[in-house]
Amino acid sequence: MLRLDDLWVWDSWVADDGDLYHLFFLQAPRALGDPGKRHTAATVGHATSPDLVTWTYLGKCFGPDRSGAQRFDDLAIWTGSVVRDGERWRMFYTAVSTAGHHIYDQRVGSAVSDDLHHWERGGPGPVVRVDGRWYKNLANTPAPTEGPDLEGSSETWRDPLVFADPEGDGWHMFVSARARDAARNDDGVVAHATSPDLEQWTLGPPLCEPGAGFGQLEVLQNKQIDGRWVLVFTCHPQEMTAERKARTGDYCTWSVPGAGPLGPWDLDAARPFTTEPDLFAAPLVQLRDGSWVIVGFRNVEPKGLDGFHIIDPIPVTLDDEGYLVAR
Repeated sequence: MLRLDDLWVWDSWVADDGDLYHLFFLQAPRALGDPGKRHTAATVGHATSPDLVTWTYLGKCFGPDRSGAQRFDDLAIWTGSVVRDGERWRMFYTAVSTAGHHIYDQRVGSAVSDDLHHWERGGPGPVVRVDGRWYKNLANTPAPTEGPDLEGSSETWRDPLVFADPEGDGWHMFVSARARDAARNDDGVVAHATSPDLEQWTLGPPLCEPGAGFGQLEVLQNKQIDGRWVLVFTCHPQEMTAERKARTGDYCTWSVPGAGPLGPWDLDAARPFTTEPDLFAAPLVQLRDGSWVIVGFRNVEPKGLDGFHIIDPIPVTLDDEGYLVAR
């Protein structure tokens, strides 16, 4: 378990250098008092482990750009992913700025590193922007200035998952987004972009249809486990339709089988990971022996509890139908 006395720890992602597992996670000072304030104070922490159980905390490794000029990532850094690019590593991350609509205009940035701890920004601007032809943004779905519907109208564009094409044809990026013409809490989709070199990205339409009862498909992961592909994502119960919750319950982590790394996926058939109902933003990690585990934090803040730490890994596999289950 990774718990820090002075810091809240929540969303995480993992890179494996062949020797150690590198855990990257969002962190913010507990001294803020109210956990709801953590989103505008988030930086990226870094810890390493030989077994995903015992962790060495290395401190903050990446944070907002406060160099003086107003930047797209000068307020806080949110969830991302890390991939190896030859001899270097690349991190793709979510950012929010002081320039626009608080946390509601989200952007995707990139950074590079030689050692997985010291990161240099890849450029002054976002690497791929939300396109209003397919996705909700602040132009076609303006955010109100107050009231309960702020998040429902946000420019949701976060949690970039980058991975190499299995056939060697460049790179893919998934982004958590909302379909432009879909209803509230029924609009979560997988945005898709491609790149030949991790530098230039071309955005396309979503890889799935809205209407499955999920308002967001957060922290997307597509993994091939024992030869079968599965998509795993997170969604807050309060960001699902009443019909979805009545049919499949109040859970946070979901999976759905697919034919390949790009799907297709029948999101209406998604099922919850029931072993840990509150498990959130939970990376799937392959161990040295080839087996799989899932780690993450428990999203119990809505219950007034403190789950801001990374739990010990849970062994997982796919059931006969291809859904993620505890092993």
